[in-house]
Amino acid sequence: MKVIFLKDVKGKGKKGEVKNVADGYAHNFLLKQGLAVEATNTNVKTLDAQKRKEEKDAQLELENSQKLKETLEKLTIELKAKSGEGGRLFGSITSKQIADVLQKAHGIKIDKRKFEMADAIRALGHTNVPVKLHPQVTATVKVHVTEQ
Repeated sequence: MKVIFLKDVKGKGKKGEVKNVADGYAHNFLLKQGLAVEATNTNVKTLDAQKRKEEKDAQLELENSQKLKETLEKLTIELKAKSGEGGRLFGSITSKQIADVLQKAHGIKIDKRKFEMADAIRALGHTNVPVKLHPQVTATVKVHVTEQ
């Protein structure tokens, strides 16, 4: 019997796949558990429409990420911090602080986990911070830390 998997089933198939499985397995397990539906013409057309919609949404998300990248790379984020001798900061500048300034000053909301900082900023001056907006799009934000 041909079925369309609604969820991943270990060893059998992934979500959205159309596969041929044993009739008993399909009726007694997959269909009863809601893990698959029978692959009728209607269900196959619905699956195709759903895949097209997901592709369109993914393309739109990629385009939005690229626009946001262009906007972010034009900005320079200004932060003030107390520092000691040699430009070393008392404390550090974290990704959360950078995200907060982006939100307040420019109205751009980015999750602090998207900033790819190996370590917090601990010195005065300019620093380039990479931001992973999408698996295919990475922007660079310029952060300028000055004396308070």
